Amino acid sequence: MSKILFTDHEQNLLKKHPYVKAVSDKAITYTDEFKALAIKEYKEGKFPRQIFEDAGFDIEIVG
Repeated sequence: MSKILFTDHEQNLLKKHPYVKAVSDKAITYTDEFKALAIKEYKEGKFPRQIFEDAGFDIEIVG
């Protein structure tokens, strides 16, 4: 049996985020816009956690 990573409540919250294209109980698909932003900011020296926080993601949910 596979483990559920995101509850229904968490999925509903994530689906409302402008940088989320799709979400299931196991994965988040981010928009191309967010992927480009994240790569750019990472190359500029920003840590992944800060990129996600600055983009408005709840770190407790996305990990």
